[in-house]
Amino acid sequence: NIGFKMSKCRAVVWPKVILFGDSITQFSFQPNGWGAEIANKLARKCDVVNRGLSGYNSRWAKILLPRLLGPQDSTESHIAAVTIFFGANDAALKDKNPQQHVPLQEYSENLKEFTKILGSAGVSTDKVIFITPPPIHESAWEKECIIKGCALNRANSVTGQYAQACVEAGSQCGVDVLDLWTLMQKEGKDFTEYLCDGLHLSQKGNQFVSEQLWRLLERRVKDLPFILPYWADVDAASPEISLLCD
Repeated sequence: NIGFKMSKCRAVVWPKVILFGDSITQFSFQPNGWGAEIANKLARKCDVVNRGLSGYNSRWAKILLPRLLGPQDSTESHIAAVTIFFGANDAALKDKNPQQHVPLQEYSENLKEFTKILGSAGVSTDKVIFITPPPIHESAWEKECIIKGCALNRANSVTGQYAQACVEAGSQCGVDVLDLWTLMQKEGKDFTEYLCDGLHLSQKGNQFVSEQLWRLLERRVKDLPFILPYWADVDAASPEISLLCD
């Protein structure tokens, strides 16, 4: 009786990698997106959950994070890693975009608060990765702003201040930081090829983020088992034994 056997077996629980951020995270599941690449690498090992919220800043995200975790994620063993990827909107210039702008010090405190919220849900700091905003290509983004009927509302130097604040907050909290702002401009590199509109990632930018993030994620997920048996290991005569029992 399969129903009886199922009642005797534990549910299959996939660990989670949660991607929490703004539009750069939301768009990461598009074709060739960095989130989709990470999810592909982790197929049959854990669920990669996209919690990207286009246009959001760290102030709003701090309010929402407890709701997004929910009771189902309250056990530490269910969460393998969490990426926190905010700052591109926080760094909007106050006089040009006051709705999204968050002051630098508040942004820093919000990042620290994320780790406290996660900690209260049983997610230790060794499972958290901060990601700084990437650099801004001002002339390209200005064209996008003009199309939307507004003036240029971001500056690369200001975004760099938020990136540095993210690095410092990560150090204070004891979490790893992927410093995209610095890495994409390292040694005078032409970072504009990483961006499709001056703010969001191009295909090459998505590939860059995927590769850099995987270096930090891999050690956190390398010991996760392959979930459910390889097909050739299933007993064809009695598949229930292979598929319903630990």
